[in-house]
Amino acid sequence: MRRRCLEGIYPHDAHLQTGDDVPGEFETLDDVAALLQDLPAPDPATLAAAEARDLDLTKPPGALGRLEQIARWYCGWRGDPRARVTAPQVIVFAGNHGVTAQGVSAFPPEVTAQMVANFRAGGAAVNQLAEQFGARMDVHALDLDHPTADFTEAPAMDRAAFLAALRAGWDAVDPGADLLVTGEMGIGNTTAASAIAHALWGGQAGDWTGTGTGIDATGLAVKARVVADGARCHAGILDQPLEVLRCLGGRELAAIAGAILRARHLRVPVILDGFICTAAAACLEAHQPGALDHCIAGHVSAEPGHVLALARLDKAPLLDLGMRLGEGSGAALAIPIVQGALACHSGMATFAEAGVTGG
Repeated sequence: MRRRCLEGIYPHDAHLQTGDDVPGEFETLDDVAALLQDLPAPDPATLAAAEARDLDLTKPPGALGRLEQIARWYCGWRGDPRARVTAPQVIVFAGNHGVTAQGVSAFPPEVTAQMVANFRAGGAAVNQLAEQFGARMDVHALDLDHPTADFTEAPAMDRAAFLAALRAGWDAVDPGADLLVTGEMGIGNTTAASAIAHALWGGQAGDWTGTGTGIDATGLAVKARVVADGARCHAGILDQPLEVLRCLGGRELAAIAGAILRARHLRVPVILDGFICTAAAACLEAHQPGALDHCIAGHVSAEPGHVLALARLDKAPLLDLGMRLGEGSGAALAIPIVQGALACHSGMATFAEAGVTGG
């Protein structure tokens, strides 16, 4: 019988906020909410300078398409009209989920710890991509011996565990990084992402539910039922996005949110990964519109809920390769797109420098 629901350092420009200036302590959810209400913005003078430079480069206006938008966006956040990406960071957070006891995944929970070992040994796909594109990679296993509660019966995390996970993400960001990718590992976490999306945006539970690691049709039906049960269990908090993340998410999702919030306060641009990362990030945006302005979508995954979530967030993905691996792999694969955009923007000659008529 079910229980009743229970309640390497690189310098920043001097005029920008640096790691030493960023608030580093939060003890309550009210503190986190305050951080979300006091968000840095891109530098308007830099944005204007980057746009002026773009219009003076040896190309027709708009000829590089979205690369031009990406370059201006990045320069504005970094406070440098000729910025480059030199210190990207990939962080993988791992957590275990009590909801797996309901048969929502094709793999057992112990795979989470096994994959953490694989990440640390350099054997996963995201390791190869991070190395290929010159990114520092960090792996954080979050209390794997203590899975979150089954969110159809109780909040996934109590407030202390939730704050600890947020803080783990916050602390994991290197203040010297100049581009951030957040990835995840956690058997059952597509179910958590589906439950969060369903809670934030409504619709039918099945709209947000996909096959994840490869469950069959019977497993998919179970997963959709679990997602619906989670929303019913926590119906009283569905209008409180941080509580949605606490009650329906997992430690790794909370850590992703904490890392993305820290990146905003450091003015570090972020590439969002797949459905799980996007669902975690969406809780920040739902709490404070504009909280994800420093983020772009690296790719759209094969999870049906991801397409819908990106549309709700108005984030057009850079890549669409049918990927559904997680780990941060899709976002890591987008790192060279951002690097390429900045290489063109910051390295190309102007019409005057090249002696080309038409500028």
